Amino acid sequence: MVHKTSALEMPVLETERLIVRPLVMDDLRDCHRLFVEIKWADSNASEEENLQSRREWLEWTVRNYAELARLSQPPYGDRAVVLKPRQFVGLVGLVPSMGPFEQLPLFGGKEGAFFSPEVGLFWAILPEFQSRGFATEAARALVNYALETLTLGRIVATTQFDNQASIAVMRRLGMRIESNPYSQPPWFQIVVGYQYGLRSHHNCTPLIRV
Repeated sequence: MVHKTSALEMPVLETERLIVRPLVMDDLRDCHRLFVEIKWADSNASEEENLQSRREWLEWTVRNYAELARLSQPPYGDRAVVLKPRQFVGLVGLVPSMGPFEQLPLFGGKEGAFFSPEVGLFWAILPEFQSRGFATEAARALVNYALETLTLGRIVATTQFDNQASIAVMRRLGMRIESNPYSQPPWFQIVVGYQYGLRSHHNCTPLIRV
């Protein structure tokens, strides 16, 4: 279910169990707890310093929704994943993803390719709510909206080779999964999942190459 809005401002998305909605400042404590529990907080910073960093990120995220829509830009940014009626369980969102994607076999396997931007898919779920299908359900709602309403041609998701949980989500989303066959750049030794739009001529059958 999609609750309509205007321009490129992403609406609230609703699934059988979840609501995917814009973040608000009242989500600060939940977002902070998420980043601490999945170990994305700065381990060298104090609790208050981490909380302040998360507050600044959240203020920017909330302002960014309207500004991106006003500029007719993609609706980048994290959204809250809420278990009905109001339990915060994590985040999902569209993010800019930059890398030498033409090095991947799907794009031609050209070593030393130039960097190019892609629309990336992001998710993070609180540990106590993991392994219940929430990441897949929320990500699928976002992918469907991006491909069908925004008519994007492609969405990517990236993760490390050993992150089997994220790779499993990619598989359940029907993504084509490949890896960089070259040694450079070192940080690009990742798994990349592709989901193609309705008007694409590419085969959407999952292909696992890890």
